[in-house]
Amino acid sequence: MSYPNWLSQRTHLSGNRMALSFNEQEWTFSEINHIAEGYAGKLTALGIQPNSRVAILSKSHPEFVFVMYACLHIGCEMVMLNERLANAELAYQIDDSAADFVLVDDVLKEKVENRDPLLFSKIKEVAPLEFAPQTQWEQDRTISIMYTSGTTGNPKGVRQTAENHFSSAVSSALNIGFAPDDVWLCSVPLFHISGFSILMRSLVYGMGVRLHEKFDAKHSAEELCSGKVTHMSMVGVMLERVLRNIEESEMTVSPRFKAILAGGGPIPVAYIKRADECGISVLQTYGMTETSSQTTTLQSADAEKKIGSSGKPLFLYQVKIDGTDTPGEKGEILIHGPQVTPGYIGKFADRKVQKGGWFHTGDVGYMDEEGFLFVVDRRSDLIVSGGENIYPAEIEKVLLAHPAVREAGVCGVPNDEWGEVPAAYVVLNKEIDREELLDFCRGQLASYKLPKSIKEVESLPRNASNKLLRRELKAWN
Repeated sequence: MSYPNWLSQRTHLSGNRMALSFNEQEWTFSEINHIAEGYAGKLTALGIQPNSRVAILSKSHPEFVFVMYACLHIGCEMVMLNERLANAELAYQIDDSAADFVLVDDVLKEKVENRDPLLFSKIKEVAPLEFAPQTQWEQDRTISIMYTSGTTGNPKGVRQTAENHFSSAVSSALNIGFAPDDVWLCSVPLFHISGFSILMRSLVYGMGVRLHEKFDAKHSAEELCSGKVTHMSMVGVMLERVLRNIEESEMTVSPRFKAILAGGGPIPVAYIKRADECGISVLQTYGMTETSSQTTTLQSADAEKKIGSSGKPLFLYQVKIDGTDTPGEKGEILIHGPQVTPGYIGKFADRKVQKGGWFHTGDVGYMDEEGFLFVVDRRSDLIVSGGENIYPAEIEKVLLAHPAVREAGVCGVPNDEWGEVPAAYVVLNKEIDREELLDFCRGQLASYKLPKSIKEVESLPRNASNKLLRRELKAWN
């Protein structure tokens, strides 16, 4: 089975409709398609071909969208690089993905200076070759590759196909509905599934996207009240900041605004009540990179009676708890549906993603008697900090590389601003200044992954198999 080229088809169906706005600029689908075709001709002149694997590192602005859409036209695979990562982390992902080309926003060139990148400025200067966009996309074609942290400390490159993205967009539409004049405010990164999925919905629905380079609570609050946007995606800490701005400024949310999709962990019921008082409907979701965005969604009408729940599966999907049908009994969350990745690339390419047609998430949860999903522990030790997923093993791996560190354990601790932040406990071989250890980490970890505290201890809690018990570390705070 194949799909028509989404960008070409959308241009044919509703080319005069607004596709993208940024600051004071605005583009229709016809305009953005024309720009993307021009970029595709330039990328073709630089040697990029169908099935080329192209890593892209950029901030969230229109040129990033143009380059991505050009890659869609050509038919290459896009490795979405996180601009917040340290140089060493980016180097790992570029090497692991075996990217044929690295396309880089000029302001980020220092992060990949040893990779002979194709800077956006250079791409614009190239004379384009004549180019005809692909007319059909096979449903198993890999569109995007996103790295997600793993319990081993090594991120895994997740393949996301045309079918994955299409089923995600369709399932979301069946859940919340959509109208031709909908506009989704996107202040989440485009290199994350949360941001990228908004672009995919835009092409499938014919929906406009209002793009912000980064999240700003004041600007987001103003957008919700302006009447120019209808939807927004965010995590709990973002929601609280937006609500605070609306409340303190005594602004009124536009009746045109329909809903916030909230992920990154359960949203406190107090936030949902505050949002309701402001006229905002909050839909809690559960999903991950391997499922191309949301798999379950909790409707706002159920939020108070189902506190802590992530809702029910979207129409095309199924969710169950491994080994039990008993309501309330905890176990690993399993997911089935066309949104599940067909597999990983690079170091983890041989890892089997599904067993008997079900994806084993590694998350622990339970279903209640009405079929609502409750996530008890997100992949056991996962730290969710301001919407970013952090695995302790990544930080521990860096700390243990320092000769002064004999053992290291990391856990998440509560934080009013970010929800959680990482805290480290170390057993030392010799005395070392904490700032020196942090400096050592800074060269290898993104800033949001840096431990906010490092404490020396005599020993770390372990079980009979000598496995580190991170859950006990939390009790030390």
